[in-house]
Amino acid sequence: MRVRKNFIFDEETAEHLEKLAKRDGKTQTQVVKDLIEEEYKTISKEEKLKILNSIAGSMPDAFVGKSIQSIKASMDV
Repeated sequence: MRVRKNFIFDEETAEHLEKLAKRDGKTQTQVVKDLIEEEYKTISKEEKLKILNSIAGSMPDAFVGKSIQSIKASMDV
């Protein structure tokens, strides 16, 4: 999917973007894409941890004394 938008950066930010692209041998578009993906991964992890914590909070002793292997084994059943 292609998103066509015009982004307006202040002079300093535009220079930083240009330097990052030159340093990494990438296009400015690729630098922005990579930064967005990195930030999105962080947000995704935070959301998943929040869900896990809410589940674990409702069953505080659910994982006590269990190994990853035993949890996986019980999931295979």
